[in-house]
Amino acid sequence: MRLNKFISETGMCSRRQADQWIEAGRVTCNGLPAALGTQVGSNDEIRVDGRLIGAKKPPIYLALNKPVGITCTSEAHIDGNIIDLIGHPERIFPIGRLDKDSEGLILLTNDGDIVNEILRSENDHEKEYLVTVDRPITDLSLAMLAGGVRIMGIMTKPAQVTRIDAAKFRIILTQGLNRQIRRMCSALGYKARRLQRVRIMNVTLGDLPVGEWRDLTPDEIAGLMPTARQAART
Repeated sequence: MRLNKFISETGMCSRRQADQWIEAGRVTCNGLPAALGTQVGSNDEIRVDGRLIGAKKPPIYLALNKPVGITCTSEAHIDGNIIDLIGHPERIFPIGRLDKDSEGLILLTNDGDIVNEILRSENDHEKEYLVTVDRPITDLSLAMLAGGVRIMGIMTKPAQVTRIDAAKFRIILTQGLNRQIRRMCSALGYKARRLQRVRIMNVTLGDLPVGEWRDLTPDEIAGLMPTARQAART
């Protein structure tokens, strides 16, 4: 098994973050600094920051209604981090992120395989948001948001956009650029006053109270799983 997969299956982090830890020299294998691509077996001693890590934990999948002001990081030294908010007894980490100023649905897990699958941009997984801007938005602007807006030197992918009221709209994205919706609004002369994510793929926020979390249902987990399980076998 590759070292990054071994680390992710203990529930510490995603494979991507495990690679970052390995590159930073935080991981040892049998007392020696580990390298990217290292293959490990059941008899190998793996440590992260000197702490021995062990066998795979049972999978955990959570949905949280993130409040504004919470930072989507598992780094304990950052005040207001999402892990402290949840207070789960097992080690978990967020799948992707929501900006500190944004709110709504975010998933957390200890399953590194599913993290990589959901975040992989070419899979075109849908994420749905409700957006309130600082002034009435025109039909032309909504059409431009749907067709693609140039931000950070690239055109965003086409999106599904529908008006809710004068200054509020619904947008469904299949990509996740940094602060994408806020940048798209800004490019058209608007400021996003409120940004709430209400759906990730087949998982919806529903009536989950702000700051509360719940376990995903078996049907929700199954909806996230098919391609993730295939990725895990390769």
